[in-house]
Amino acid sequence: MQGLKRILTAFTLTICLSSPGKAQQQCTNGFDLDRASGQCLDIDECRTIPEACRGDMVCVNQNGGYLCVPRTNPVYRSPYLNPYSNIYPPPPAPGPVPNYPTVTRPLICRFGYQLDENNQCADVDECASDSHQCNPTQICINTEGGYTCSCTEGYWLLEGQCLDIDECRYGYCQQLCANVPGSYSCTCNPGFTLNDDGRSCQDVNECTNENPCTQTCVNTYGSFLCRCEPGYELEADGVNCSDMDECSFSEFLCQHECVNGPGSYYCICPSGYNLLDDSRSCQDINECETRNFTCTLQQTCFNIPGEYKCLDPVRCEDPYIQINENRCMCPAENTGCRDQPFTILYRVMDMVSGRSVPSDIFQMQATTRYPGAYYIFQIKSGNEGREFYMR
Repeated sequence: MQGLKRILTAFTLTICLSSPGKAQQQCTNGFDLDRASGQCLDIDECRTIPEACRGDMVCVNQNGGYLCVPRTNPVYRSPYLNPYSNIYPPPPAPGPVPNYPTVTRPLICRFGYQLDENNQCADVDECASDSHQCNPTQICINTEGGYTCSCTEGYWLLEGQCLDIDECRYGYCQQLCANVPGSYSCTCNPGFTLNDDGRSCQDVNECTNENPCTQTCVNTYGSFLCRCEPGYELEADGVNCSDMDECSFSEFLCQHECVNGPGSYYCICPSGYNLLDDSRSCQDINECETRNFTCTLQQTCFNIPGEYKCLDPVRCEDPYIQINENRCMCPAENTGCRDQPFTILYRVMDMVSGRSVPSDIFQMQATTRYPGAYYIFQIKSGNEGREFYMR
């Protein structure tokens, strides 16, 4: 027969230790006490110990231990490996155990263990004894009966080397990410602050923390805007507000004069005028109607734009004689009156301002009781600027 044939038989070794009042049963290494049956059963190390055999070796359980044999060698197992396997009925309950002397044998520890000072198999800390095969980029983690090579947080294992993980590639940060060996750092854009989670960013309300604007501050996402009150304009720095000179915008804001003020403007009128309700137009004050004049009783108050005049009484020039307060007559018996108008009537007339030109201001019509008489109309005074004419 080719290959290696091994028949493994099972033997049960039980040690009974006496104690005052009762018998205490213990099992040797490789066996475990079955409390139901009170028997020592073999431990299958091939199932309970990970990687009991390495390389091309295969684990074969045996009574009280195990063997590592080449995979190419066939192994024949005996049904007597476990005398209490399911193929055999359970044995009867044990009777009183006699007090046999303790049988000892040399203790051999499996791979990854060594005898300690108490003659027990204890785990070998390969990491502490520097008997591991982890490379410098890895860290050694001791396990029961062995060790593992792993990477620290922020690194991943690739072909036996621990390489830095670029966390920024996976979008760990909400805004700005800076990769560092074994870790990463999140920062935020201007106008944001980093939250306690170290990853997300929150908008900073600049208007509530410290108002940077001279007047009105409006918070925006990641920034802020400054606005100015009516009558002010925002300067180039986007923060300060300066007064707006409304009077420079147009010469027609006020009828007479525009006065600029902080954030606004107002109109004023010259002496003799009142400002109307529209706050821009001026209206002449009629001092003669309000009797706010200084004319004598003989004089006549005549209103003019912005002021008034006191007109003296009519004085008839020779050879005319005054027949009433505004009429002069040249007597017919006076030889000097032959080439002169028979009567002269003086009228003082005021006109409404703001009329368009040319325009008819008033009409006069005269009738006569004398045959052959005719009338001459003439502007005697008040037309120094020659704005008016008669037709």
